[in-house]
Amino acid sequence: MESLKTDLVLDAKGLACPMPIVKTKKAMNSVEAGQVIEVQATDKGSKADLKAWAESTGHHYLGTIEEGKVMKHYLRKSSSEETEERKHPFVATNEELENKLNESTVVLDVREEAEYVFNHIPYAINIPIGELETRLDQLNKEDQIFVICRTGSRSDLAAQKLAQNGFSKVTNVVPGMSGWSGKTITLSS
Repeated sequence: MESLKTDLVLDAKGLACPMPIVKTKKAMNSVEAGQVIEVQATDKGSKADLKAWAESTGHHYLGTIEEGKVMKHYLRKSSSEETEERKHPFVATNEELENKLNESTVVLDVREEAEYVFNHIPYAINIPIGELETRLDQLNKEDQIFVICRTGSRSDLAAQKLAQNGFSKVTNVVPGMSGWSGKTITLSS
């Protein structure tokens, strides 16, 4: 498998519980909101531990890839803006998007690559929000575009950015992938 883009690689190999979590917590404090950490661990319990820790602290556990005896856990640091008020005027629910899905429906997933790789809607286009302005030419201004992220916050910001750049048929999907129950493509580890 090709390597996933991460902002920090943390070596927790050979450490037993609770040390992978202790090191991850310290590392999470050193990265910015939205950045992705890869935690390399050999403790079999680290998968459940890191997932539970991420959920209890509001960070996003993306998934784990096992390579031999090493487990590579991917976590994304949450931000305070993910709970801010949404401002884009056109919003659809997950169910509304699911009812409109077909091969010609344009779904723009603005999560980070690691989030997208582990779980995404079929045919969705992945352009992380941080790359959106430089990749606008990959989208058609005439298309109806449904923008999705994990919670609806980044997608709201992306929808606003698209509207400011002349895209007139843009809809933010809420609550996003955190509440998606429709068909997805997932990375098998």
